[in-house]
Amino acid sequence: MTTFCVAVDRTDRLDRFLADQLALSRTTAARLIADKLVTANGKPLRASAQLERGTVVEVTFPPEAPPRTYAPAHAELRFVYEDEHLAVLDKPAGLVVHPGPGHWDDTLVNVLVGRGTPLSAGGAGGPPGRPGIVHRLDRDTSGLLIVAKSDLAHRRLANAIEHRKVERIYACLVWGHLANSPVDIEAPIARNQKDRTRMAVQAGGRHAVTHAAAVARFDLTELLRVRLGTGRTHQIRVHLAHVGHPVVGDKEYAFGGSQRVTPSLRRGAERLETLAPRQMLHAAALRFTHPVTGAAVQLRAEWPDDLRAALADASRNPNFLAEANPLQYLGFFASDE
Repeated sequence: MTTFCVAVDRTDRLDRFLADQLALSRTTAARLIADKLVTANGKPLRASAQLERGTVVEVTFPPEAPPRTYAPAHAELRFVYEDEHLAVLDKPAGLVVHPGPGHWDDTLVNVLVGRGTPLSAGGAGGPPGRPGIVHRLDRDTSGLLIVAKSDLAHRRLANAIEHRKVERIYACLVWGHLANSPVDIEAPIARNQKDRTRMAVQAGGRHAVTHAAAVARFDLTELLRVRLGTGRTHQIRVHLAHVGHPVVGDKEYAFGGSQRVTPSLRRGAERLETLAPRQMLHAAALRFTHPVTGAAVQLRAEWPDDLRAALADASRNPNFLAEANPLQYLGFFASDE
């Protein structure tokens, strides 16, 4: 059983609020409510209920169902680290991390099953259907992702992430230039009330912190080194858009994109936008203590090939197309050395 106290003046509908608070899918939250497993003062709550501050909610999770099977899939993956306890891969853009509506058999989990990789059962009390998945990357975000092979490794890694002992660093190209660098962005994030597939900065949301620093300044854009202080859904994209510097190529949080650029420079901005096949966001570095051996693990993933042309155009340096390690060339990893 999980118990929590409402800390906002008034919640959204219970099914949405529960899903957000416990990181459940809306389907799972709705099923718990329909089965009368969500109560307050001993009385089952309705999905449409809106709760007031101070309400104590009890959620009873049903006994675990038999382990789910996953259809194997096949795709090329590049692993940068692997042992009997965990693996770290450089996830390609376009690959959904775990099964869900619209993607039941073509996700990273399915590919790992097809590869024969052993996977942990998932975090205790966490949503089902995510074996081995310790943290996530958006479908169109590339880069380093940790996969747990054992339940012990999963529990310890999840605990390390919760206590901010796993350093996750991203490279991203944003519109405009930071007024101050480095900068700490601290703003609560919740589901967008008008579009539940998107997130937004809003009062009553979950605490979120992002640390950003400029690495290279170009005419219209800036390459940032971003470190996560927390790990909310779409956090980097939402926070950077919130401070007026959306990620180039981001279709959900563009806030105008190239149209934000002064008319005299807009043609170049529009060209850059056409060269960006997706949001220019890449999980470039990881640092953590191995959950079983205690060894220090430090990993890097260079700027991905599908975003090279856009970075070369942004920098006005066509040599980037031939540069083997563009992030290293720009000094992105200098603070890790």
